[in-house]
Amino acid sequence: MQREEKQLELTLEALISQVADLKNSLVSFIYKLENEYDRLTWPSVLDSFALLSGQLNTLNKVLKHEKTPLLRNQVIIPLVLSPDRDEEIMRQTEGRVPVFSHEVVPDHLRTKPDPEVEEQEKQLITDAARISPDVAQKQIQSLNKMCSNLLEKISKEERESESGGLRQNKQTFNPADTNALVAAVAFGKGLSNRRPPGSGGSVQSGQPGAGAIIAGASGMQQVPMAGAPAQQQPMLAGVQMAQAGQPGKMPSGIKTNIKSASMHPYQR
Repeated sequence: MQREEKQLELTLEALISQVADLKNSLVSFIYKLENEYDRLTWPSVLDSFALLSGQLNTLNKVLKHEKTPLLRNQVIIPLVLSPDRDEEIMRQTEGRVPVFSHEVVPDHLRTKPDPEVEEQEKQLITDAARISPDVAQKQIQSLNKMCSNLLEKISKEERESESGGLRQNKQTFNPADTNALVAAVAFGKGLSNRRPPGSGGSVQSGQPGAGAIIAGASGMQQVPMAGAPAQQQPMLAGVQMAQAGQPGKMPSGIKTNIKSASMHPYQR
Protein backbone atom coordinates (compact mmCIF):
# COMPACT_ATOMS: atom_id res chain seq x y z
CA MET A 1 0.00 0.00 0.00
CA GLN A 2 2.79 2.42 0.87
CA ARG A 3 4.56 1.49 -2.35
CA GLU A 4 1.52 2.37 -4.43
CA GLU A 5 1.09 5.65 -2.59
CA LYS A 6 4.75 6.48 -3.15
CA GLN A 7 4.50 5.68 -6.83
CA LEU A 8 1.36 7.80 -7.14
CA GLU A 9 3.06 10.69 -5.42
CA LEU A 10 6.07 10.53 -7.76
CA THR A 11 3.79 10.37 -10.77
CA LEU A 12 1.83 13.41 -9.61
CA GLU A 13 5.05 15.37 -9.06
CA ALA A 14 6.23 14.50 -12.59
CA LEU A 15 2.88 15.48 -14.07
CA ILE A 16 2.80 18.75 -12.17
CA SER A 17 6.30 19.58 -13.42
CA GLN A 18 5.41 18.78 -17.02
CA VAL A 19 2.16 20.75 -16.85
CA ALA A 20 3.98 23.73 -15.34
CA ASP A 21 6.52 23.74 -18.19
CA LEU A 22 3.72 23.50 -20.72
CA LYS A 23 1.84 26.34 -19.05
CA ASN A 24 4.91 28.59 -19.07
CA SER A 25 5.46 27.90 -22.77
CA LEU A 26 1.85 28.75 -23.55
CA VAL A 27 2.03 31.96 -21.52
CA SER A 28 5.21 33.00 -23.34
CA PHE A 29 3.74 32.26 -26.76
CA ILE A 30 0.52 34.14 -26.00
CA TYR A 31 2.54 37.10 -24.74
CA LYS A 32 4.45 37.18 -28.03
CA LEU A 33 1.24 37.09 -30.06
CA GLU A 34 -0.35 39.90 -28.06
CA ASN A 35 2.62 42.23 -27.55
CA GLU A 36 5.27 41.38 -30.17
CA TYR A 37 3.08 40.70 -33.18
CA ASP A 38 4.61 43.60 -35.16
CA ARG A 39 8.11 42.10 -35.10
CA LEU A 40 7.20 38.42 -34.80
CA THR A 41 8.66 36.22 -37.54
CA TRP A 42 7.39 32.95 -38.89
CA PRO A 43 10.47 30.92 -37.81
CA SER A 44 9.90 32.14 -34.24
CA VAL A 45 6.27 30.96 -34.38
CA LEU A 46 7.36 27.57 -35.69
CA ASP A 47 9.88 27.28 -32.84
CA SER A 48 7.14 27.98 -30.29
CA PHE A 49 4.89 25.35 -31.86
CA ALA A 50 7.72 22.82 -31.88
CA LEU A 51 8.37 23.46 -28.18
CA LEU A 52 4.70 23.01 -27.29
CA SER A 53 4.47 19.84 -29.37
CA GLY A 54 7.54 18.35 -27.66
CA GLN A 55 6.18 19.11 -24.19
CA LEU A 56 2.80 17.55 -25.03
CA ASN A 57 4.52 14.41 -26.29
CA THR A 58 6.55 14.19 -23.08
CA LEU A 59 3.38 14.57 -21.00
CA ASN A 60 1.71 11.76 -22.96
CA LYS A 61 4.71 9.52 -22.45
CA VAL A 62 4.51 10.06 -18.69
CA LEU A 63 0.80 9.21 -18.69
CA LYS A 64 1.34 6.07 -20.81
CA HIS A 65 4.34 4.84 -18.85
CA GLU A 66 3.99 1.35 -17.42
CA LYS A 67 4.83 2.53 -13.90
CA THR A 68 2.21 5.28 -13.98
CA PRO A 69 -0.91 4.17 -12.08
CA LEU A 70 -4.33 4.56 -13.66
CA LEU A 71 -5.43 7.98 -12.50
CA ARG A 72 -9.01 7.33 -13.54
CA ASN A 73 -9.28 4.79 -10.76
CA GLN A 74 -8.32 7.36 -8.14
CA VAL A 75 -11.15 9.12 -6.34
CA ILE A 76 -10.67 12.56 -4.80
CA ILE A 77 -12.93 13.47 -1.93
CA PRO A 78 -13.06 17.11 -0.78
CA LEU A 79 -12.55 17.44 2.95
CA VAL A 80 -13.69 21.03 3.41
CA LEU A 81 -16.24 22.98 1.41
CA SER A 82 -16.74 26.64 2.19
CA PRO A 83 -18.45 29.52 0.37
CA ASP A 84 -15.88 31.94 1.84
CA ARG A 85 -12.85 33.20 -0.04
CA ASP A 86 -9.76 31.02 0.43
CA GLU A 87 -6.43 32.77 -0.04
CA GLU A 88 -4.45 29.54 -0.23
CA ILE A 89 -6.55 28.24 -3.10
CA MET A 90 -6.25 31.63 -4.78
CA ARG A 91 -2.46 31.36 -4.59
CA GLN A 92 -2.30 27.79 -5.88
CA THR A 93 -4.67 28.44 -8.73
CA GLU A 94 -3.12 31.86 -9.55
CA GLY A 95 -6.40 33.64 -8.84
CA ARG A 96 -8.61 31.41 -11.03
CA VAL A 97 -10.54 29.73 -8.15
CA PRO A 98 -11.41 32.13 -5.32
CA VAL A 99 -13.60 29.74 -3.32
CA PHE A 100 -13.85 25.96 -2.93
CA SER A 101 -17.59 25.40 -2.72
CA HIS A 102 -20.08 22.81 -3.90
CA GLU A 103 -20.47 24.69 -7.22
CA VAL A 104 -16.88 24.33 -8.37
CA VAL A 105 -15.99 20.95 -6.85
CA PRO A 106 -17.80 18.80 -9.50
CA ASP A 107 -15.90 20.56 -12.29
CA HIS A 108 -12.43 20.82 -10.76
CA LEU A 109 -12.29 17.41 -9.12
CA ARG A 110 -13.76 15.45 -12.01
CA THR A 111 -11.51 12.55 -13.04
CA LYS A 112 -13.95 10.87 -15.42
CA PRO A 113 -16.36 12.16 -18.05
CA ASP A 114 -20.12 12.23 -17.57
CA PRO A 115 -21.75 8.80 -17.38
CA GLU A 116 -23.57 9.36 -20.68
CA VAL A 117 -20.40 10.42 -22.47
CA GLU A 118 -18.49 7.52 -20.98
CA GLU A 119 -21.15 5.07 -22.15
CA GLN A 120 -21.03 6.45 -25.69
CA GLU A 121 -17.25 6.20 -25.70
CA LYS A 122 -17.39 2.55 -24.63
CA GLN A 123 -19.95 1.82 -27.36
CA LEU A 124 -17.73 3.37 -30.01
CA ILE A 125 -14.72 1.40 -28.80
CA THR A 126 -16.76 -1.83 -28.92
CA ASP A 127 -18.01 -1.13 -32.45
CA ALA A 128 -14.50 -0.32 -33.64
CA ALA A 129 -13.15 -3.58 -32.20
CA ARG A 130 -15.70 -5.62 -34.16
CA ILE A 131 -14.51 -4.34 -37.53
CA SER A 132 -11.79 -6.38 -39.20
CA PRO A 133 -8.73 -4.61 -40.64
CA ASP A 134 -9.78 -5.38 -44.24
CA VAL A 135 -13.26 -3.97 -43.76
CA ALA A 136 -11.83 -0.93 -42.01
CA GLN A 137 -9.42 -0.35 -44.90
CA LYS A 138 -12.27 -0.60 -47.43
CA GLN A 139 -14.34 1.87 -45.44
CA ILE A 140 -11.39 4.26 -45.28
CA GLN A 141 -10.87 4.04 -49.04
CA SER A 142 -14.58 4.57 -49.68
CA LEU A 143 -14.62 7.61 -47.41
CA ASN A 144 -11.52 9.03 -49.07
CA LYS A 145 -13.11 8.53 -52.51
CA MET A 146 -16.28 10.31 -51.44
CA CYS A 147 -14.27 13.20 -50.02
CA SER A 148 -12.21 13.43 -53.22
CA ASN A 149 -15.32 13.50 -55.41
CA LEU A 150 -16.89 16.14 -53.20
CA LEU A 151 -13.78 18.30 -53.33
CA GLU A 152 -13.63 17.90 -57.12
CA LYS A 153 -17.25 19.00 -57.50
CA ILE A 154 -16.69 22.00 -55.24
CA SER A 155 -13.59 22.99 -57.21
CA LYS A 156 -15.46 22.58 -60.52
CA GLU A 157 -18.33 24.76 -59.33
CA GLU A 158 -15.90 27.41 -58.14
CA ARG A 159 -14.12 27.42 -61.52
CA GLU A 160 -17.42 27.63 -63.40
CA SER A 161 -18.65 30.48 -61.23
CA GLU A 162 -15.38 32.36 -61.72
CA SER A 163 -15.45 31.82 -65.51
CA GLY A 164 -19.12 32.85 -65.62
CA GLY A 165 -18.34 36.04 -63.76
CA LEU A 166 -15.50 36.79 -66.16
CA ARG A 167 -17.78 36.19 -69.17
CA GLN A 168 -20.41 38.52 -67.75
CA ASN A 169 -17.89 41.24 -67.04
CA LYS A 170 -16.06 40.89 -70.36
CA GLN A 171 -17.35 43.14 -73.18
CA THR A 172 -17.89 41.13 -76.38
CA PHE A 173 -18.69 43.96 -78.81
CA ASN A 174 -17.43 47.37 -79.88
CA PRO A 175 -20.02 50.12 -79.22
CA ALA A 176 -18.59 52.33 -81.98
CA ASP A 177 -18.90 49.59 -84.59
CA THR A 178 -22.44 48.79 -83.44
CA ASN A 179 -23.52 52.43 -83.70
CA ALA A 180 -21.96 52.75 -87.15
CA LEU A 181 -23.74 49.59 -88.36
CA VAL A 182 -27.12 50.76 -87.04
CA ALA A 183 -26.66 54.19 -88.65
CA ALA A 184 -25.74 52.59 -91.99
CA VAL A 185 -28.74 50.24 -92.00
CA ALA A 186 -31.31 52.75 -90.74
CA PHE A 187 -30.16 56.00 -92.37
CA GLY A 188 -27.61 54.93 -95.01
CA LYS A 189 -24.89 56.87 -93.29
CA GLY A 190 -21.46 56.23 -94.73
CA LEU A 191 -22.71 54.30 -97.76
CA SER A 192 -21.52 55.23 -101.32
CA ASN A 193 -24.03 56.20 -104.08
CA ARG A 194 -21.78 55.05 -106.93
CA ARG A 195 -22.31 51.73 -108.71
CA PRO A 196 -19.53 49.72 -110.25
CA PRO A 197 -19.54 49.71 -114.10
CA GLY A 198 -21.01 46.67 -115.81
CA SER A 199 -23.22 45.75 -112.88
CA GLY A 200 -26.45 46.33 -114.84
CA GLY A 201 -28.28 43.39 -116.39
CA SER A 202 -31.55 42.42 -117.97
CA VAL A 203 -34.44 43.45 -115.78
CA GLN A 204 -37.98 42.36 -116.30
CA SER A 205 -40.45 45.20 -116.10
CA GLY A 206 -43.07 43.01 -114.48
CA GLN A 207 -40.93 42.30 -111.41
CA PRO A 208 -41.15 44.56 -108.32
CA GLY A 209 -38.58 47.30 -108.42
CA ALA A 210 -37.91 46.91 -112.10
CA GLY A 211 -39.02 50.48 -112.83
CA ALA A 212 -36.61 51.85 -110.31
CA ILE A 213 -33.75 49.89 -111.79
CA ILE A 214 -34.64 50.98 -115.33
CA ALA A 215 -34.96 54.58 -114.20
CA GLY A 216 -31.59 54.39 -112.56
CA ALA A 217 -30.08 52.96 -115.71
CA SER A 218 -30.74 56.17 -117.66
CA GLY A 219 -27.56 57.68 -116.34
CA MET A 220 -25.41 54.88 -117.70
CA GLN A 221 -23.65 54.84 -121.05
CA GLN A 222 -25.77 53.98 -124.05
CA VAL A 223 -24.18 51.88 -126.77
CA PRO A 224 -25.40 52.77 -130.29
CA MET A 225 -25.96 49.84 -132.61
CA ALA A 226 -24.88 49.89 -136.25
CA GLY A 227 -27.73 50.23 -138.69
CA ALA A 228 -30.35 50.62 -135.98
CA PRO A 229 -33.29 52.93 -136.72
CA ALA A 230 -33.83 56.11 -134.82
CA GLN A 231 -36.91 54.69 -133.14
CA GLN A 232 -34.87 51.83 -131.60
CA GLN A 233 -34.93 51.82 -127.80
CA PRO A 234 -31.77 52.79 -125.96
CA MET A 235 -29.48 49.92 -125.12
CA LEU A 236 -28.15 49.33 -121.64
CA ALA A 237 -24.74 47.70 -121.88
CA GLY A 238 -25.65 45.94 -125.14
CA VAL A 239 -29.02 44.56 -123.90
CA GLN A 240 -32.23 45.78 -125.51
CA MET A 241 -34.80 46.93 -122.98
CA ALA A 242 -38.56 46.50 -123.15
CA GLN A 243 -40.43 49.09 -125.12
CA ALA A 244 -41.82 51.95 -123.11
CA GLY A 245 -45.16 51.78 -124.95
CA GLN A 246 -45.83 48.24 -123.67
CA PRO A 247 -45.70 48.42 -119.90
CA GLY A 248 -45.81 45.13 -118.12
CA LYS A 249 -45.26 43.14 -121.35
CA MET A 250 -42.53 40.59 -121.16
CA PRO A 251 -40.07 40.62 -124.11
CA SER A 252 -40.10 37.54 -126.28
CA GLY A 253 -36.38 37.32 -126.11
CA ILE A 254 -33.22 39.22 -125.33
CA LYS A 255 -31.71 40.52 -128.54
CA THR A 256 -28.09 41.49 -128.58
CA ASN A 257 -26.47 43.33 -131.46
CA ILE A 258 -22.70 43.48 -131.63
CA LYS A 259 -21.04 46.00 -133.85
CA SER A 260 -18.35 44.48 -135.99
CA ALA A 261 -15.36 46.72 -136.41
CA SER A 262 -13.74 44.72 -139.21
CA MET A 263 -13.80 41.24 -140.67
CA HIS A 264 -11.10 38.94 -139.36
CA PRO A 265 -8.78 37.89 -142.13
CA TYR A 266 -9.25 34.20 -141.38
CA GLN A 267 -13.03 34.35 -141.44
CA ARG A 268 -14.94 33.81 -144.65
